[in-house]
Amino acid sequence: MDGLLVVDKPVGPTSHDVVARVRRALGERRVGHTGTLDPAASGILPLVLGRATRLARFLSSSDKDYEAVVRLGVATDTYDKEGVPVGPPYQGPLPSREAVESALAAFRGAFMQRPPAYSAKKIGGQRSYRLARIAAGARHVPGTCQVGARHVPGTGTPVEVKTPEPSLVSASAIEIIATSGDTVTLSVTCSAGFYVRSLAHDLGARLGIGAHLAGLRRTRCAEFTAGDAVTLDDLDRDPSAARARVVPLAAMLPGLPAVVLTDEGVQFLAHGRAIGPAQMIERREGAGPSVRLIGGGGELLGVAEPAATPGFLHPAVVLM
Repeated sequence: MDGLLVVDKPVGPTSHDVVARVRRALGERRVGHTGTLDPAASGILPLVLGRATRLARFLSSSDKDYEAVVRLGVATDTYDKEGVPVGPPYQGPLPSREAVESALAAFRGAFMQRPPAYSAKKIGGQRSYRLARIAAGARHVPGTCQVGARHVPGTGTPVEVKTPEPSLVSASAIEIIATSGDTVTLSVTCSAGFYVRSLAHDLGARLGIGAHLAGLRRTRCAEFTAGDAVTLDDLDRDPSAARARVVPLAAMLPGLPAVVLTDEGVQFLAHGRAIGPAQMIERREGAGPSVRLIGGGGELLGVAEPAATPGFLHPAVVLM
């Protein structure tokens, strides 16, 4: 089975848990996700099946939409509600909606964002969350730990918690949906690699009162929304209906430009050779440097990137 299945992940399971359930339900060994969702988050999780697993990176780089609930006044070590509070809770008056709106302006557009210590980013070849858990084992009594540090029990000696280096991300839109007491609900449209947990934490720091992510739902990934998704309950109840929802290879990556190959071009692709104008029948416009390679029958045969020679394409993924 080759293609893409969009799952509406509930709160609770990890993205890897969802992959395992899809493998069992559909009887397909090759299943991969295109960008993790934390266990505490819900929403759109596109999964690639069979040969489509080779296309995961083209989906992982897509923009995404989220609905996020941020709780003001309490920062945590994980930047979400699953973590340990860092310092005493804020006791003063909460900022106005206008003050929150003003603070959010710093996070619109492109900027350097530091991922949470509890993330899958690597530090010196090790996952950041593993290093953070080691440091958490030396945590001091609750309520006295510092941002970026833990304490060895009984000594008060700080143990440094390393955090990943900042990376360039962007948010094309961050809007306040609602405010209620100490919570602010946001809609966020952002690039791949953007951590909404970091946005919540950094918003609290900018307001000077601390904050963490209290709830998160991904509402769009690339062109896929909830209307394209199946739930895990539906998957378990009727796997055949889920199979019917699989997006075939030919319909994947519609935003990329496409080139229809001649028979010779198909042979060049099969052998990993650069493809020139003589091997192209038609070129269809689209966004991005990567190009879909299409056979005469409309099937997706691979993805190419511009070659060093102008006008030529170099195969990056061959699906034949």
